[in-house]
Amino acid sequence: MTADAASLCFKSGNATILRGGKEALNSNQIVAQTMINAGKKTLKNFPEHAIQVVPVADREAIPILLSLTQYIDLCMPRGGEGLIRAVADCSKVPVIKHYKGVCHVFVDADADLKMAEEIAMNAKVQRPAVCNAMETLLVDKKIAKEFLPTIAEKLFAKHVELRVDDLSCEILNSKFKTQDPKLRSATDQDFFTEYNDYILNVRVVDGVEQAICHINYYGSAHSDSIVTKNEERAKKFLAEVDSATVYWNASTRFTDGGEFGMGAEIGISTDKIGARGPMGLDELTSYKWIVIGNGQIRT
Repeated sequence: MTADAASLCFKSGNATILRGGKEALNSNQIVAQTMINAGKKTLKNFPEHAIQVVPVADREAIPILLSLTQYIDLCMPRGGEGLIRAVADCSKVPVIKHYKGVCHVFVDADADLKMAEEIAMNAKVQRPAVCNAMETLLVDKKIAKEFLPTIAEKLFAKHVELRVDDLSCEILNSKFKTQDPKLRSATDQDFFTEYNDYILNVRVVDGVEQAICHINYYGSAHSDSIVTKNEERAKKFLAEVDSATVYWNASTRFTDGGEFGMGAEIGISTDKIGARGPMGLDELTSYKWIVIGNGQIRT
């Protein structure tokens, strides 16, 4: 992250002050110094202070750093939800936030169920510890009895624990006869949770409208997908789900700067003002108006 952030900021014309965790304090210093040394060899007037690393791991340095509004234009915290909220609360400069990735896949009544299985499995188990992995699977009640036992069996085979609503529990218990050790009832808080683990919420919903309401209430505005052959419902989902990235018949796992053709990314924004989604070089630049006249005045 030190190398990515420093290079993206430098390439986009920004100075950067980096502050990593205590576990990588020495490594971060060496990475940054290596980049500075390489810059000096390449450019005669390389601005070595354009890449800096805070040399202490003490969290008390953060509010001091983020009070220097005359020097700092923007803060981008990367880490757990607790860290990001703490930074947002104390910062006196604008903060671009990525609180968490509570991502959803909604399997519509008109979905190709084989496709839905592949998308759901990829979204959850291909790499569960990342922010664009699925945390909640929503299934239309019209196809729940057919789809849920099949996808549950595949998820159980990958050692995924399912936290399910009442209807999902009823359907799955009737299929598996006895209470499976990897099946438990979901709490309301579970639907707000980013697990980053082999744990998945499952809920049966009554159509696309209820799916959209669930996502906009419990989600984190990160990445959400609908699987359906129904174009009208897909367009409704894409228009009304208030997330940085929405998908139709594709896995949420694609939300990534490299996958989007942006190259390296400095983070994924779930904010609604300015950059949204993966942030690369373009998102680290601003603009100004340049006006050239020959005596014009406003009347």
